[in-house]
Amino acid sequence: MGRLVTLFTGQWADLEFETMCRKAQEMGYEGLEIACWGNHLDAMKAAKDDAYVKLILDTLAKYNLKCEAIGSHIIGQCVGDYNDPRLNNFAPKELWNKPDEIRAWAIEQMKYCAIAAKRLGVKVVTGFTGSPIWKYLYSFPQTTEEMVDEGFNEIVRLWTPILNVFKANGIKFALEVHPGEIAFDYYSTEKLLAKFADREEFGLNFDPSHLIWQGITPHVFLKDFIKRVYHVHMKDAAVTLDGKSGLLGSHIDFGDLRRGWNFRSLGHGDVDFENIIRVLNAYDYQGPLSVEWEDSGMEREYGASEAAAFVKKVDFAPSNVKFDDAIKS
Repeated sequence: MGRLVTLFTGQWADLEFETMCRKAQEMGYEGLEIACWGNHLDAMKAAKDDAYVKLILDTLAKYNLKCEAIGSHIIGQCVGDYNDPRLNNFAPKELWNKPDEIRAWAIEQMKYCAIAAKRLGVKVVTGFTGSPIWKYLYSFPQTTEEMVDEGFNEIVRLWTPILNVFKANGIKFALEVHPGEIAFDYYSTEKLLAKFADREEFGLNFDPSHLIWQGITPHVFLKDFIKRVYHVHMKDAAVTLDGKSGLLGSHIDFGDLRRGWNFRSLGHGDVDFENIIRVLNAYDYQGPLSVEWEDSGMEREYGASEAAAFVKKVDFAPSNVKFDDAIKS
């Protein structure tokens, strides 16, 4: 039997939670990575309300689903980002255009996520940190090393009180390395993990789709950082540079065929999942393989059903014998 195949509900949070569970079961999933937004999980309520926790667990059990991670992405983004009007999409309406209050709300909500996870019997919270220096990506106007270091140090200051609560509750936080975050590629991840070297509760949610289009080989990244990989997303992307398109996207929305890359349903992009599974096997990763389904060119229930089957097929078990043992005398 392979690793647990789960579906991240972030892209499905428009559905009622029980509807999500029913559909996930029908599509072939064995569990959910539940998003802490939309109609799926209220972290503060889960941290305080026994009846609410029971309802979530009972609904999962009704559809024979497990939960080994909850997702806090849009909450965590509000911790590290600041004074960005787009954060209004993530915060309660009464906090819109109040950056200090949005950040304070997000910090408290992240603490609730740790407590909620413990009460749900979950060991990992996936998510984002945000970044105070993403706007410096191109380094023009000129960006000094001190400015970059200060951005990393600010993330440490902001997240230390949150991580204290995670540690107290025995929960790990898994950052999804992703454009827009303080760690978005190989070397920014290396730098961030060095900053959090003494915080074992801080690790990574490996997602190959955000690496492949940047020119990073996902299984190389995974192997080098495997000791801090606490959760794995299965997600694909295709690079389609045609001489006119570029990797920065041209301010063209996802799904538009003019873009130089797009997210794709599993098996329809460029990610080498076999080598990812080989690394996971070599280092005995036993956590879930969580499908984050995104493909603007495909109907989502068709795609997510196909993706569940794809993961089960590609997740081969490691060998328990040496292949040449049989030829020994």
